[in-house]
Amino acid sequence: MTTTRQPGDTPLPADDRLARELLDGLAEAVLTTDRTGLVTLVNAMAAELLPEIEAGTELADCPVAALARAVVTGADRFDTDHHGRRLRGVRRQLAGSRWAWYVRDVTEEDARTDALLAERSRTAFLAQAGSRLALTLHRDQVLRSATTLAVPYLADVAVALPRAIPPAEPHARWIRYADGDPAPVTGLAGPALTSAVPGLAEALAGDRAEPGRWPDAPLTDLADLLPPGFGPPGTVLVSPLLNASESTGALLLIRRAGRAGFEPRDVELAREFAARAGAALATADLHSEQAHLAQVLQTSLLPPELPAVPGVTMAGGYRAAGETLRIGGDFYEVFPHPEGALFALGDVCGKGVGAAVLTGRVRQSLQTLRLVERRPLELIRLLNQALFDAPDAARRSQFTTVLLGSLDRGPTGLDIRIAGGGHPAPLLVTADGTVTTVPVGGMPVGALTTARFAEARVHLDPGDLLLAYTNGVTEARGPRDTAMFGEARLRAALVAAAGQPPAALIDRVLREVDDWLDGQAHDDIAMLAVGASTPA
Repeated sequence: MTTTRQPGDTPLPADDRLARELLDGLAEAVLTTDRTGLVTLVNAMAAELLPEIEAGTELADCPVAALARAVVTGADRFDTDHHGRRLRGVRRQLAGSRWAWYVRDVTEEDARTDALLAERSRTAFLAQAGSRLALTLHRDQVLRSATTLAVPYLADVAVALPRAIPPAEPHARWIRYADGDPAPVTGLAGPALTSAVPGLAEALAGDRAEPGRWPDAPLTDLADLLPPGFGPPGTVLVSPLLNASESTGALLLIRRAGRAGFEPRDVELAREFAARAGAALATADLHSEQAHLAQVLQTSLLPPELPAVPGVTMAGGYRAAGETLRIGGDFYEVFPHPEGALFALGDVCGKGVGAAVLTGRVRQSLQTLRLVERRPLELIRLLNQALFDAPDAARRSQFTTVLLGSLDRGPTGLDIRIAGGGHPAPLLVTADGTVTTVPVGGMPVGALTTARFAEARVHLDPGDLLLAYTNGVTEARGPRDTAMFGEARLRAALVAAAGQPPAALIDRVLREVDDWLDGQAHDDIAMLAVGASTPA
C-alpha cells in the first residue's frame, strides 16, 4: 500500500477502496466535478438523494434545477425540494480547479424547526389572547375580543354564541367577526341553526364536549352566520366556551374552502383558546352580578332624598370614604309624621361595605321602631336593645354613635328634642351668626346593654339652623401639615353662612372641607341642617 502526505508530513493511506468506503459512509451526499464541470464522483448518499446524477453528468445541465442554476450562476449554495425531501447543498473548491458539492437532507431538521416555530407562535397567540381577554370585565367585550382574536390566526370567520338566559333571551345571540370586517356584528340564532350545526346545541346546553370538526359544511345551514360573499365554507370547528363547571356557550371557527382544515394541533389550540374565552366570560358574568348587587346595596344605603315637612327647611350633605362604592358608615334619615318629623344622623364603627351593612341594619331598625315610638330618648334605648337582639351582635361587636331628634312645629318656630348616643354635639347657628353647642352626651348605641343616654331641647326661630354632623368633618386632615379641619374652622364656616338656607350652609361647609383635604383621603362625612320656615 502506498501513502501520501498531508501538511505536517502526517502520512495518509492512498487506498482507493478505503477512500470509497469513507465517502459512502458519510451522511452527506458528495458530488465532485472536474475542471470542465463533469461529475467525477458520486457517493452512496448522493446516489440515494440525487439518483438522476451519475458520473459523467454535466452538472450545469442536470435535472436538479436548483443545483444546475447554482452551477451556472456560480452560487456556492442551493436549497430545493426534491423527491419529497428538503435538500441543502454547499460548494467547496478542490485542487486543480475541481469542485465538490456537499448536499444534506434537512427534511427532519426543518420539520423540527417548523414545529418549534409553530409551537412558539401558538404560545404567543395564547399569551396575547389571555392578556386581552383578562383586560375586560364586560360580557359583550369579552365576546367581541374572542371573535377578533381568533381571526385570521385560527379561522377566516369566528362566531361566539353565549348561552341564552331564558325567558329574557329565548334564542342565542351571536357575535361574528370575519377577516376584513371593520368590526364585529351581532344577530340572533334561531332553532334551525342550533340544530343544524353538529355539537352546537350540546355546547349551548352546557355540555363540556370536546371540539368537533365539521368538514364540507353546507352553505345553507350557515348562511345566516356568514358574511355576504363568503361563499361555501370549508371546515367548521365547534368548541364549547368552558368555565370551571360547564359550557357557557360555543365558539364557531369557520375556514374558507381553499384553506387547510383543522389539524389535531389546531383543534387542541382552539380548545385551549375557547377555554380561556369561557373563563373570561364567566369572570365577566360574576363581575356583572357583583356590580348589580353592589348597585342594589348602594341604592338602598345612600342617603335618601329628604321629604317635605311643613314648617321645616332641611338639607343634607354626604361624602363616602371609598372612591368606588359610594356607601359607608355615616348616614342620616328624616321620618315625617303629621305633627312634624323625626330625624337621625349617625356614624357606625368601621368603613366600607362592613360599615354599610351595619348602617343598613340601624336604618332599618329605625324605620320600624319609629312606628311605635316618637320620643327620641325612648327611641334610642329601643335601638340599643334592637342591635343587641340581632343574632350576630356579640360576634360582630359593632356599634354606632347617633343623634335622634324630634321636630315639632310651634307658633314661633321649631321645638327640637335631641337624644345623644355618643355622637358629636350638634351646633346651633342663629340668624345673627352666633354659634353654640347643644350638649347631648350619651354613650354609643350597641356598645353596652346598660348604656345610658341623654336628651337636650332647643328652639329654632325662623332664620336659625341646627347642624348635626359626623366626625369626618372635623377630623378631615389636610395635605400640608396633617392638621385636622377642627371645630374652630367649622364654626367659622357656619358664622360665614349664617342667615342662609340649609342647602347653602351645607354647600359652604363641604367646599371648605374639600379645599382643606385638597384631594387627600378622608373618613365618611354626613351632615344634616334643619331650620324653621319663615311664616308665609
